[in-house]
Amino acid sequence: MNWHNCKNILCIRPDNMGDLIMTAPAIRALKETFGAKITILTSSMAQVIIKHIPEIDDAIIYDLPWVKSEKTPDPENFNDVISTIKEKKFDAAVIFTVYSQNPLPTAMLAYLAGIPKILAYCRENPYHLITDWVPDKEPYQNIKHQVRRDLDLVASVEAFAINEGLSLAVDEGLWSAISNKLTDKGIAINKPWLILHAGVSERKREYPIKKWVEAAKRLIADKGYQILLTGSETEKQLTEDLQGKIGEGSFSVAGILNLDEFICLVKHAPVILSVNTSTVHIAAAVGTPVVVLYAQTNPQHTPWEVPHKVLAYPVPAYLRSKNEVIAYVNKTLYSVPMNLPDADDIINAVSGLLKQPYSLPQPFHEIQNENPVIAAS
Repeated sequence: MNWHNCKNILCIRPDNMGDLIMTAPAIRALKETFGAKITILTSSMAQVIIKHIPEIDDAIIYDLPWVKSEKTPDPENFNDVISTIKEKKFDAAVIFTVYSQNPLPTAMLAYLAGIPKILAYCRENPYHLITDWVPDKEPYQNIKHQVRRDLDLVASVEAFAINEGLSLAVDEGLWSAISNKLTDKGIAINKPWLILHAGVSERKREYPIKKWVEAAKRLIADKGYQILLTGSETEKQLTEDLQGKIGEGSFSVAGILNLDEFICLVKHAPVILSVNTSTVHIAAAVGTPVVVLYAQTNPQHTPWEVPHKVLAYPVPAYLRSKNEVIAYVNKTLYSVPMNLPDADDIINAVSGLLKQPYSLPQPFHEIQNENPVIAAS
């Protein structure tokens, strides 16, 4: 069966919210090219963002046991999800991965469900598990941005998107209620403000609290910004601790906004200051400039097609991944020692994004001197 005849496609992206946001342009390419109904199989962690991605028509939520998740997967549900997939009679499945993931367990899921066409990157020969096999050359020959990697995967079956940017549906009708919540917190929304998002899901991506405090105090004192410390309900303790250390001009707003409201808030922000987490990709999807304090973990997850500044910093050796593919990147791309960005770096980055015109870097795909490089957004 030709892919142009595939009208009922399962896209499998079983990771976090930010990962699913980055896969949306490739999903758009499938929908636009083939006129297909798109069902996403994703995790409970990414479930909340689905309604903001208009290209997705339906969803299957399941935490796969070979993907890191907040919940412990129930083995008894494995056969149930296979049955659910089988009942939907998909014409094809597309498995989206980062280069350090093995697609074969996920391919087995689609194979057992009887899906006739399965597309995926794979480093080894998948034989009958993947019908449309794209040999995975990352990260040994190059490293592409995750959005480009996903777009190139679907391009191999002649699916292309007119618009390759990230996008999320924003409910502007929420802004009045958001403004009231911020005002109740003592924030003057008619005066300069920006978002500082410090919370991460992994310790290795944390930026030191002391340095956050130094930068925030300077932004308040030197630039006159109010600092909105955002986060989920579970990050409330972190934002309150930061507010206590930063002092006047900072406001803990963790937990007071649901995701719909947070997306709207991000769209209205003049700039986002964040660690490498889903907030960065939400900002890119709504067109908000972003300064990202970027732990050297996944080089392919920088902001996509939005004005941005990446301030990288090293991950301590004891916190680095045991995954040998990631270890290879650490030994090559991240082999040169570097210092942590400081308050001056952050203030200069914020000021630069707000005052200077920005042009996207030209993409490059070749490796030089046997070291991998990243295909720029």
